Amino acid sequence: MSMYRTALVVVLALITFAHILGYVPILAVAVPAAAEKVQPKTLAPQPSASAKAPSANDTGSHELSRADLEAFLDGFVPYALKNADIAGLTLVVVKDGQILLEQGYGYADVSTKRPVDPGLTLVRPGSTSKLFTWTAVMQLVEQGKLDLDRDINDYLDFKVNSSFSKPITIRNLMTHRAGFEEGLKSILTYDPKQFITTEDYLKNHRRPTLFPPGEVPAYSNYGAALAGYIVQRVSGEPFESYVERHIYAPLGMTRSTFQQPAPEQFKADLSQGYMTASEPPLSFELIATGPAGGMSTTADDMAKFMIAYLQEGRYQENRILKPETVRQMFEPAVHQIDDLNVMALGFFEENRNGHRVRGHGGDTIVFHTDLDLFVDDGVGIFFSLNSRGESDSVYAIRQALFDAFVDRYFPSRAQQAPPSSAVTSAKEHAQLIAGRYQSSRRIESAFISVLYLLSQTVISANDDGTIDVPTFPTNKPKRYREISPFVWNEEGGQRKVALVGEGSSRDVYSSDDPSSILQPVPAWKSTVWNLSLLCAAIAIMLIVLILWPVSALLRRKYRQPSTSAGKELLVTRVLRVAALIDVVYLLAWIVPISPILSNHIEAYSNSLDPYIRLLQIGGLLVIAAAVAGIWAACQKSQKWTTAVWHILSAGALVGIVWIAVITKLISSNLNY
Repeated sequence: MSMYRTALVVVLALITFAHILGYVPILAVAVPAAAEKVQPKTLAPQPSASAKAPSANDTGSHELSRADLEAFLDGFVPYALKNADIAGLTLVVVKDGQILLEQGYGYADVSTKRPVDPGLTLVRPGSTSKLFTWTAVMQLVEQGKLDLDRDINDYLDFKVNSSFSKPITIRNLMTHRAGFEEGLKSILTYDPKQFITTEDYLKNHRRPTLFPPGEVPAYSNYGAALAGYIVQRVSGEPFESYVERHIYAPLGMTRSTFQQPAPEQFKADLSQGYMTASEPPLSFELIATGPAGGMSTTADDMAKFMIAYLQEGRYQENRILKPETVRQMFEPAVHQIDDLNVMALGFFEENRNGHRVRGHGGDTIVFHTDLDLFVDDGVGIFFSLNSRGESDSVYAIRQALFDAFVDRYFPSRAQQAPPSSAVTSAKEHAQLIAGRYQSSRRIESAFISVLYLLSQTVISANDDGTIDVPTFPTNKPKRYREISPFVWNEEGGQRKVALVGEGSSRDVYSSDDPSSILQPVPAWKSTVWNLSLLCAAIAIMLIVLILWPVSALLRRKYRQPSTSAGKELLVTRVLRVAALIDVVYLLAWIVPISPILSNHIEAYSNSLDPYIRLLQIGGLLVIAAAVAGIWAACQKSQKWTTAVWHILSAGALVGIVWIAVITKLISSNLNY
């Protein structure tokens, strides 16, 4: 009897501990190849090292000259790279139609000590590649071959899946409002033999839609790849060739390519890509959604692209877009919400210190890039780092470098007004926004959704009416104060969040990321209670399994016969076998879930399908185990403690089925 009581105490302790765990971040999940300018709010990496912060003296205005910029960067970049164990960085700044400074820091190849050369070294800019896809789209729009508001199925040779009657348009693709669910499978590989074309990927890995077209921002590499394939279909040229002929050639971008692997003439000058500079490099990343993130380029070539956009489509004597087209791409393309940043037409909108900024960032596993155009100032900056760095510190460095550049050379044009204290309902509004949220950019229909279940964003209300919001790049809570009804500003910063709607329909928009929003998590999907249930269920099953050999050993040691016989013995054995099935089942899922936690996205391919299918079939055994557990709990027991234990065991078995169902561990879907 004392053994069962001890077991009950252990279970209760684990449930309490699980409730505590539910209020802290559970996972730091790597972003798939070709990601957006900023990381998804619920999946942001957790950097531990950051670049040297600018001093207070640097907040005033500095002339953006070559000498000052060079001194600023030389005092910032080498320290940051060394401190974060990053191999190298390439950078270029343009001003008034000319290259102001282009510079390489560190190594393109650590083992051979080959330095980064901004004119020679090719890097992988990830999702910054999308700007070339959008440029190609708009060229065809100018020619009357594409209509931004026409159903994309009119341009395709296959039908895009949609759960809604409203058609998906190219404008939806360019503003990340097509409603697509995220996808991982077959998006990246290092093996050319496993690399599939964009066309194959689009047709054989169609993404389901979570939202009606045009309504909810949800960043989508699939959508951008669709746009590139449409360019190919309408122009009659392979996408890679189209970009080379109609964008690279007129701009003189002779060291850029969308071909994967890179052409032979570029291979000697490709930068290696590293997790950290202390580790061996990874192989060339082959990205199936090529138009969304498969480009290779140099900083010098990107300077020409930036100059063309800053000069309304013209570079020297050549033009890639009409001035009115460029102006259209720079304007907000969706409804603005209380001055928060939104998507422009293909570009991310940002307004810093009163200056209009349009840009796009990009991430592969190892390359991390930013491109930003100060459109009214004639200035552009592009930089790319070739390593994630220690503890994914590249994200903090990338943000710190941009922030320092902006604050040094583009300080606020006007004194910022102090936050208003006149919002009389601040406490009430803080309570309304407080809660648990999930990003609109997510996987919901397959087993990867388990990571989103365990990694949710928590916004909390404070007694003084302020709120705490996890904020990029550390994803640690920062204090925000309400400055107008349902709009909050970061204390000491410029980031804003806004609450739109109410109840279960409320959404949180953030100036950090206009390509996705935070949506409320329904109570039944909350990390808190589901993690508590999972921990308690695992604890009970482990106790059942541990007591199995322990009780046998104790009986043998003290030469005591079993106290169970007949049906009671059968019940005990049924529960033990059921617990064993569930524990083995959960352990087996570690194999397909763990790669994303260690940035091995290449593991997700068709080769994993047989294993996942076996686990999906194994889900039937888990359901059978739960049914057996319910049967066992319904049997009469001589001792009340035994009856309680049987009920708890049955509850644990049913709980595992619940977790498996809501996270799609139990499903037949191999499209993730």
